[in-house]
Amino acid sequence: QAQLVESGGGLVQAGGSLRLSCAASGNIFKLDDMAWYRQAPGKQRELVAGITNVGTTNYADSVKGRFTISRDNAKKTVYLQMNRLKPEDTAVYSCNAHLYYLPYSGAIPRWEQFWGQGTQVTVSS
Repeated sequence: QAQLVESGGGLVQAGGSLRLSCAASGNIFKLDDMAWYRQAPGKQRELVAGITNVGTTNYADSVKGRFTISRDNAKKTVYLQMNRLKPEDTAVYSCNAHLYYLPYSGAIPRWEQFWGQGTQVTVSS
């Protein structure tokens, strides 16, 4: 099996910073695209930032210049550095990754999209 586990959320004042981490674990052979999404109360989930397996990044317009996505393939981890946070950044942040993994012993490895459980980020004004 495989799973994604996020950490690093919390409460911060406007203008502050947080760093989110998302570690993949399990029988994983390859990591492809990885991304961070967020969902605020009453709103649809939106893509915050994505990064390909060769490091190409993309960002939502609302976070460009403030957030930075990065990854460490050796650690199977993706990060989201969030600076100059605003109250409108308050949301549950979830990571997503496309993994090539072994579902169980004796199985054929396969590609599958995984989601983390989410971590709350709250920015106070």
